[in-house]
Parts: sequence; structure tokens; C-alpha cells
Amino acid sequence: MRISVVIPAFNEEAYLPRTLEALRRQRRPADEVIVVDNGSSDQTAALARAWGARVVRCDTPGVAYARQAGLEAARFEWVASTDADSEPAEDWLEQLEAHAQGMVALYGPLQLTGVPYPTVWLASVVYGLFLAVCRAAGRPNLAGANMAFRRDAALAAGGYPPVEAREDVLLGYRLQKAGPVRFVPTARVRTSGRKLASGALPFLWRQVRSLFGRTRGYFAPRDGSPG
Repeated sequence: MRISVVIPAFNEEAYLPRTLEALRRQRRPADEVIVVDNGSSDQTAALARAWGARVVRCDTPGVAYARQAGLEAARFEWVASTDADSEPAEDWLEQLEAHAQGMVALYGPLQLTGVPYPTVWLASVVYGLFLAVCRAAGRPNLAGANMAFRRDAALAAGGYPPVEAREDVLLGYRLQKAGPVRFVPTARVRTSGRKLASGALPFLWRQVRSLFGRTRGYFAPRDGSPG
């Protein structure tokens, strides 16, 4: 099993080095690390190259397009996804690989960082319960900061939908139709609490909406052609 790690990034020079350092510390190293530069105006691309990552340019704005560019550029049969403000645990890829046999996709839990403890604790408890409800409902809630999947299955399913949000969850629903999807609680990733910038309740409401597939906000590429 060989793994490409894909990281979408837009002006992430402040966060990206910590992500790349976490990947460098993996007990099971990635076979390649791809940083998709989504039109950054800062040093994101230069920093990624300095850390030894392969940089892919995606000028169409939007994380869905950036993730799709990384998926298409990946050289290996499994694609693991994380974000530029996230830090996978040292055994992240090791744990994913250990549970990959017979699976089409895998995903793990997220731990928020950089926000006050009560908020982190409450968000972690609620998010954990939410993931359990999703699994019980047969609607796996894959998060782009902590997921992995077979590249051929994702491409055959159409890849990431071109939406403004929850493209990761919607890809998970597509992959579920192709084969088994497994939650791996030991595949842990710490991610920035800036995801709660709009507030914990709006964040959780977006998760609930995605559970029922109610993601809106399709957008088109810059040239005006359909997305």
C-alpha cells in the first residue's frame, strides 16, 4: 500500500510548517506529500517546497477544486487528506494503513486546538456524539482534515463535488456507494480552532445539514464555465 498525502492551501504560511513537520514525524512515512497551492499570494508554495513537498498549482478558487487537483495529481493508490492548519498524530498514517484492508475509505476524529478549554471540551464531546449518530444512521461524516480513500474509487465516483463547503462529506457519501467506509478512532488529527470562527453552534449546524446532504452554494470556475 502506497499513500499520497494531499494538503490544500491558500495563504497558509503561518500554519503549513507545523503540518509538514507533523508529516515528517510519521512513523509510517508518506510516499509523497502534495501541497495544492490554491492561488496563494504569500510564501505558501515556497515553504512547501523547502519542506520537500511536491507543489501543485490550482488557480480555480475554492477548496473543492484544490482537493480535486490534489486527487488527480496523486501518484499512488491511496490518498490521505489533511488540512494546512492541522497536525496528524505520529501514528496517523500507520493507523490508517492498519485498517485499510478491504476498505474504500477511512476517516478519523479531530481535536480542536487554539481555543479556550471549555469550548474545546464542549465541541469535542458534541462532535464525538455527532460522529456516532452519523455512523448509526449509515451516513459517515468524513472531514477533509482526516480522511483517506482509494484514488481509483474516488475518481470513478466523480471526485469532489464543486461546492463551497462540505465537499469532503459529499465525497464520503459517493465513496460509501462504492464500498465499505470505516471510522478509525485511533487515527487522530489536531486541527485549528479557527474553524469555529463563526461560532460553535453555526459550525455544528453545518455538520448537521451535511448529514442530510443539504449542502448548497455551487460555484463556477473563474472563466464562467459550469463547475
